[in-house]
Amino acid sequence: MKLVEEQLEVFKRGAIEIIPEIELVEKLKKGKPLKIKWGADPSAPDIHLGHTVVLKKLSDLQKLGHEIIFIIGDFTAMIGDPTGRSETRNALSKEEVLKNAKTYQDQVFKLLDKKKTRVVFNSEWLGKMDLLDIFKLSSQYTVARMLERKDFKERFKNEADISIIEFLYPLLQGYDSVHLDADVEVGGTDQKFNLLMGRTMQQRYGKVPQVVLTLPLLEGTDGVKKMSKSFGNYIGINEPPAEMFGKIMSISDELMMKYYELLTDFSLDEVKKMHPKEAKKQLAREIIKRYYDEKSAQKADEGFESVFKEGKKPQDMEIVKLKAKEMRVSDLLVEARLVPSKSEGRRLIKQGGVRIDDQVVKDEKMMVKLDKEKIVNVGKRKFARIICA
Repeated sequence: MKLVEEQLEVFKRGAIEIIPEIELVEKLKKGKPLKIKWGADPSAPDIHLGHTVVLKKLSDLQKLGHEIIFIIGDFTAMIGDPTGRSETRNALSKEEVLKNAKTYQDQVFKLLDKKKTRVVFNSEWLGKMDLLDIFKLSSQYTVARMLERKDFKERFKNEADISIIEFLYPLLQGYDSVHLDADVEVGGTDQKFNLLMGRTMQQRYGKVPQVVLTLPLLEGTDGVKKMSKSFGNYIGINEPPAEMFGKIMSISDELMMKYYELLTDFSLDEVKKMHPKEAKKQLAREIIKRYYDEKSAQKADEGFESVFKEGKKPQDMEIVKLKAKEMRVSDLLVEARLVPSKSEGRRLIKQGGVRIDDQVVKDEKMMVKLDKEKIVNVGKRKFARIICA
């Protein structure tokens, strides 16, 4: 394995905190592969670039020779992670969780080495706990300490409901670390409370506490909110290359540098010497190459230049077949997957950002006849060919 100093540099790139760093150094000095834990509740099937911040870090640590333990929280997903939420979250059925888990794994292994990754489902041990086990686990922490967590604190202050089962979520996530004897747990800054719970639970159960490594949340294409499908500012790793390229080119120059630091291995000093547009194109090609291939990245680059500089329509625009003979334009945009919601569609129409057959749509209530093929585009980069099935 590499020297401690070299490994520490990899651990620290882009990290917000290593808690505590001195313990990580001591673990690395032993010269043995560390058990690095990452847990994900497959509450949604798709992964976007925001998720890959942690995956990129895990991939880098895996290349150093450390063992990555990927926990699929099939048990805890049926409870629902309350982190960052202002209300109780609906739990998923076992069938929904397992379906999402399959899709999740397919995407995760675009970054991680499947042969070197240990995949476990936490139902393997949590599902075997009886009521006495739960009582013992619950006795390890107090309600007062639990209410120090920001989202619980806000909800308690606003007299919003907090179910008892939500208190169990961080305890169960912490117990995962106990069961696996994790040396390090990696997660976003929004998971800090839960990650530290792992340290606490290990100590309470007489184990050596894990080190916690937190990573920043990646802002979406709007440059303001964290990347999320619900905010419509995400870049999905399974999106068509042309769509990914256009979205990356739309981000700000400041955000571009954060993407470089968290999602690539490029030297930031070298990137700063480049023209912003060329740097952004390099970033887009690199990300597409990672999830597709070099040819797809090059084609997306050429397509971008064709659409934006020469005003041409993309040759490989998505074809959407609809059975309806007529549809309100706001519904059409959602059905064609050009916008995440009707409200977003209405907002873009008001801004003059929606065209049908090169005509600007001015009325959000306009009915569109689908008696023949329609070319619909949102902004400069989203196109769809609508065909009546």
